[in-house]
Amino acid sequence: MASALDVLCPMHVTLDPEGRMTHAGPTLCKLRPGRPLIGQPFLDLARVLRPSPAPDMAGLLGLAGARLRLELRDPPRTTLSGVLMPDGQGGALVNLAFGISIIEAVRDYTLTNEDFAPTDLAVEMLFLVEAKSSAMEMLRQMSLRFQGERLAAEERALTDTLTGLRNRRALDAVLERIASAAQPFAVMHIDLDFFKAVNDTLGHAAGDQVLQRAAAIMSDVTRGEDTVARIGGDEFVIVLDRLNDRHRIEDIALRLIRRLEDPMSFGDRRCRISASAGTAISTDYTRPDPARMLCDADAALYAAKHAGRGCHAFHQPAQDGARLAGGAGAGP
Repeated sequence: MASALDVLCPMHVTLDPEGRMTHAGPTLCKLRPGRPLIGQPFLDLARVLRPSPAPDMAGLLGLAGARLRLELRDPPRTTLSGVLMPDGQGGALVNLAFGISIIEAVRDYTLTNEDFAPTDLAVEMLFLVEAKSSAMEMLRQMSLRFQGERLAAEERALTDTLTGLRNRRALDAVLERIASAAQPFAVMHIDLDFFKAVNDTLGHAAGDQVLQRAAAIMSDVTRGEDTVARIGGDEFVIVLDRLNDRHRIEDIALRLIRRLEDPMSFGDRRCRISASAGTAISTDYTRPDPARMLCDADAALYAAKHAGRGCHAFHQPAQDGARLAGGAGAGP
């Protein structure tokens, strides 16, 4: 009979009239390896939580037929469900199961299919849990991959492929954000002088290398919070965040121009360029408008070119009034 119960109820235990364990199923023994169970009081192994505590064998017999909730006394304190039936000789048979603790039990005791009764639905539940876990992990990995691909695609959409700088789309987003933050900022428009001569004499490969070197210099000269963008050809825009001090802006512009005037190597040839720059500052406007500031920075850039190239100019708000007055006085 004991061997049959070991197969049909591998978590069972039989008790004598004093409540001592006279036989324990193989799975129950596996929960406490190295600890002798036979001859020990069952209530030293586990305590009854529900429907009511049982201090002794009489208390256990009083719970016959009820659905029991028990907890192993020693760590890990696995909770068990069970049912007790008297054996007609003063003892009892207690059949135990893991119930909702099965996941933790499999983890804590390294259980396998052989530790459960052939008719126990726990095996099927474990399979479903494992399948669900595998599916969830697969979905998580796919989600991470798709998120990474989405972020990479968004980054590519905002990046100039040749120089690695921000592109015009990214620049517009930065200007919109920074203008709405009510913080001072400056927009510097930069055009490379003599770049066309490099392309015409040394070819587009040399021109691409010059653009990449110029981009690296601009990133090096500016601060981490600034935005450097290539908006087309040899034109660049730098957004100087939280900066409206003309001396500091002038210093950045002149350092940039000096760095760009250093000869650049292309094979055994030397490329020489310079740069002209124009800047508009947000605090010169009652309500800074990014499009207007870009236009004014561009006008200041061409004023720098007309002044001899290789220099920097600020947009002067007074010039706007002069242009408007000149326009009002003009007539056919």
